[in-house]
Amino acid sequence: MFKKFSWAHGIIIALAAFMIFILSLIYIFSRSYQNSELITDNYYEEELRYQTVIDATKNADALPVKPTYEQTAKGIRIIFPKDINNANSTFSIDMHRAEDSKLDIKKNMQLDQSNSLFIPASVIVKGNYVLRLKWTKDKVNYQIDYDVVW
Repeated sequence: MFKKFSWAHGIIIALAAFMIFILSLIYIFSRSYQNSELITDNYYEEELRYQTVIDATKNADALPVKPTYEQTAKGIRIIFPKDINNANSTFSIDMHRAEDSKLDIKKNMQLDQSNSLFIPASVIVKGNYVLRLKWTKDKVNYQIDYDVVW
């Protein structure tokens, strides 16, 4: 069997093995493709206004007591300090999902009687989110970002 095996046969087998290897890589990478979208469609306009986000984050970092969040099976509860309330503040949340913008959650909300915001589990899909908590108190903007794994 190996007496008639020449260097030409070796080259053909090597090329065939290389082609099978390349085609298998193409197949594997095309099957594992994940959709990654921009955070916003108006990326460049948002970038020009990004200084307001930086200022809001600095304002939130300077607070002596910051809002915290608790994650349970029922949902996510964001608890605010007592000096922040519906009378002097407005609130919004943005739960951003990097791989699919259809799963983003954006809401303007008001605090409940326990001085907190609640996001029910029924609107959250399993995965990784960036929870952007934005509020304005006495005409000063604040923003805190949390990484949430649901």
